[in-house]
Amino acid sequence: MENLYAVVVTYNRADFLQNLLDSFARLSTRPARIIVVDNASSDHTAEVVSRARTAGGPPIEYERLPENVGGAGGFSRGVELALETGAEWLWLMDDDVEVLPGAVEALEKFTPEYSCLIGRRYDANGKPFFWQHHFVEALGVFLPVSRNVFKHSEVFRTNVGNFEGMLIKGSVARNIGLPDPRFFITWDDLVYGWLAAQQTPVVYVNAFVIKKVRAQRQVDLGLRHLNDSSDLSRRYVMRNRGHVAQYLRAYGKFSRLGFGAGTALTFLKEIARLLLVERTLKGTGVLWRGWRESRTILADGSWKPMPPLRPAGSADPGSGAERD
Repeated sequence: MENLYAVVVTYNRADFLQNLLDSFARLSTRPARIIVVDNASSDHTAEVVSRARTAGGPPIEYERLPENVGGAGGFSRGVELALETGAEWLWLMDDDVEVLPGAVEALEKFTPEYSCLIGRRYDANGKPFFWQHHFVEALGVFLPVSRNVFKHSEVFRTNVGNFEGMLIKGSVARNIGLPDPRFFITWDDLVYGWLAAQQTPVVYVNAFVIKKVRAQRQVDLGLRHLNDSSDLSRRYVMRNRGHVAQYLRAYGKFSRLGFGAGTALTFLKEIARLLLVERTLKGTGVLWRGWRESRTILADGSWKPMPPLRPAGSADPGSGAERD
């Protein structure tokens, strides 16, 4: 892959970031550049990046944002920086994963045919990580796939994305625009993959390229796993239903009745997460708050999707962030 840029967003996880940067340095085929977007961390993130720059790994561009704009805002800025500086492929990932030896070569086998792909992952215990979802537009929700998707093929067609190793061609990213910072957290990567799927096949590929290193509590329900969460995440899971609905409207795929059913399913899933994983019902009020906020977003007649990007080489108005 020519001009492969890894885009990493981090927030107060300096030790996880150190591990990820170390794993990049161990690759036999490395990204041409790593872009680290720091969401105004208050820990030793800057020192970790400084050490990594002298450790012999890929070149690192570091930008510390003046405030925390969430994962969505961080990836929006990271993709913008990557495309401005010549990326032809973008490898998007959170800070709490590591890349596995041979990852770039494993993904590269699929790039002649596909412009947006997602490799497989291990969880923190070294077991295959559960991530097989499909966006059901009629409901506006992502539902699990219940079968072995690689039984008959090395690729599985989907219509979602994730920022734990999603690989996307720069030309596709330009066409669909930047990741939408209005999501702040949750739904942003899933919707970004869905937007890509409106233009090009998006696929899971049967190659383990990422390992999650941050352990999470979870419950295995067979058809799907439920991980632990937080009140902030719960709020935005419901709040961002408003943005999901607006994207469906923009593409002529919104069903008010179906979306309402999907919102109810989303709420019930979060209640199940509270009961089964966190053993509490504290957090229910946050879900209601998020739902009320989603109604405001849904009623916003001025809402517009993220626009396609300007041609490469156009003037950059700047972001006011610290770069080095």
